[in-house]
Amino acid sequence: MPKIVDHDQRRLELVDATWRIIARRGMEGATMRDIAVEAGFSNGALKPYFPTKDDLLTFAFRHVFNRTNQRIALSTFNQTGTTAIRALGLEVLPVDEEKVSEARIVIPFWQKAITDSHKMAIHRESMAQWRLALMRHLGEARQAGAITTGVPDDVVREQLMNLFLGAQITAALTGPEESLPSYAHQLDGFLANL
Repeated sequence: MPKIVDHDQRRLELVDATWRIIARRGMEGATMRDIAVEAGFSNGALKPYFPTKDDLLTFAFRHVFNRTNQRIALSTFNQTGTTAIRALGLEVLPVDEEKVSEARIVIPFWQKAITDSHKMAIHRESMAQWRLALMRHLGEARQAGAITTGVPDDVVREQLMNLFLGAQITAALTGPEESLPSYAHQLDGFLANL
């Protein structure tokens, strides 16, 4: 009887292996062969799932975004205003090794998105969801009196997006011997200034 393979589980194992390789060697150092070995599969076992490294990177980015959104949904459940903004931010900001690894997947994806309209569409869709959530929570905070700044919400939203995305770039470029800045403190300071 042939072995039954859980294809979704296999894809996730390959993405996890990709993250580990990228964390150690960077995107250019992550070959399909090395990813297969890291996952415990033969190189040929990757082809049915990801015919090219580019396909794997696209899937990995979508997976990072989906995982981040799942964490956001859990952490912001029944939260509103600045409490929800903080919870959302802590799921995006690279405050632990898992989120630093995610940043190392996202950064090369952004580079490819510059010249690939399909990848750019994925990126824009992803960012539009975060922007929508931030605008909702900023409105809640303003209505509750927790935000009193005269800076319009759409400007505050973009400042938050720049904090989140800039932190991902910084974290991806920080070597293991360096300490990451306290992004939670930066976010708290930003929110306090509102």
